[in-house]
Amino acid sequence: QVQLVETGGGLVQTGGSLRLSCGASRGTFNSNIVGWFRQAPGKEHEFVAAVRWNGGNTYYGDSAKGRFIISRDVTELTVYLHMNNLLPEDTANYYCATKSDYGFAVPALTAADFTSWGQGTQVTVSS
Repeated sequence: QVQLVETGGGLVQTGGSLRLSCGASRGTFNSNIVGWFRQAPGKEHEFVAAVRWNGGNTYYGDSAKGRFIISRDVTELTVYLHMNNLLPEDTANYYCATKSDYGFAVPALTAADFTSWGQGTQVTVSS
């Protein structure tokens, strides 16, 4: 299984920006879908965004549309989550996760569908 490492979390003011990174310390993203999820205290994992490593198709959850952008760097073997116009409700632990890409036009993107998870990185947005 691929091992994932997230970096880039921190404390930011409302309206600010952060860029999260997800790298594979062991394994590869090839033939995978790489996703970002977040979990606030007492809540379930929430889908944020995902990208097909082979092809680059992107998918977004409702909370991310218009503010977050997911991208991949095939040279650096890294997936990024660019977060703009951050709000206090974006405060959560953000996790990178992967699942095998079976080529479906609309892939399943719930937390239960992803098999490898990183340790998470905390994002705190102050008001």
